[in-house]
Amino acid sequence: MSLHRSLKTKPAGLNQHRNVLKRNERVGKLVERGDFDLETDSPIGLVKVGNRQVVTKKPKKAEAEGAVAVEGEESTDAPE
Repeated sequence: MSLHRSLKTKPAGLNQHRNVLKRNERVGKLVERGDFDLETDSPIGLVKVGNRQVVTKKPKKAEAEGAVAVEGEESTDAPE
């Protein structure tokens, strides 16, 4: 019997971004923002905390390789 692909775990599957935070993670974010005082506020009934993942674009391989080739050419021209 085969295993459904949604049930398979990958090494990267353990490090995926989670939108739902645990209570201690929410308290930590609120403390960083200054919206929670550890000594006076209650950890029960916390406000919602947004947990957004920022996606940055990676440079294309062709541009990166072109930049390396140009730098290599400049270094060979300098000794002459």
